[in-house]
Amino acid sequence: MKTITFYFDAISPYAYLAFERLPVALQGLSYQVIYKPVLFAGMLNHHGQLGPAEIAPKRTWTYRQMLWLAREHAVPMQAPASHPFNPLGLLRLAVACGQGGSCNRYAAETILRHVWTTGLDAADGQRLAQLTEQLQPARPVDDPSVKLQLKANTDAAIAAGAFGVPSMQVDDQMFWGLDALPMLRQYLSADPWFDAAAWRNAGELPLGKARKSI
Repeated sequence: MKTITFYFDAISPYAYLAFERLPVALQGLSYQVIYKPVLFAGMLNHHGQLGPAEIAPKRTWTYRQMLWLAREHAVPMQAPASHPFNPLGLLRLAVACGQGGSCNRYAAETILRHVWTTGLDAADGQRLAQLTEQLQPARPVDDPSVKLQLKANTDAAIAAGAFGVPSMQVDDQMFWGLDALPMLRQYLSADPWFDAAAWRNAGELPLGKARKSI
């Protein structure tokens, strides 16, 4: 039985959609999932990227596409009152609910739906307090060990090859995004294509020309 490490940040609508669709996409397969909160902003900083919501045209497209995808996949979705927002409180809550940097599916589900199904302010302090009361974390959210574990999760994801969320790691392979779920299913089904040269050597394609800063 394979283990999937599901790296997520509640700020990402695609992480929410992939989380909801994962059991359906992998129905009938034998696997286990470890849910690990990470800071998407930390990945962006590491790779020197802007987030989708920081590029005006892409921001509009992201919100339109996420709602279309939710409709196509029959996943309830309502954008929060404002986006992007500071997800640190929610991510630390997720870490505090579990052990070893992971949380169970119930905690991840409750936090993601808190953001993506209510239309309310995802980072509101009163709502966060209510959510904390509901989830009853094993450790205080502001415990230094929680903050360090979130950073460790993010660093580990980056080291494993993650550059965005959701990222799903199986063995030494990383699958990124909602649209990678069919690919993940084939990998878990031991499709021999993943042992072929096309897959193994894809990262060795020579770089033709690097873009220079203007």
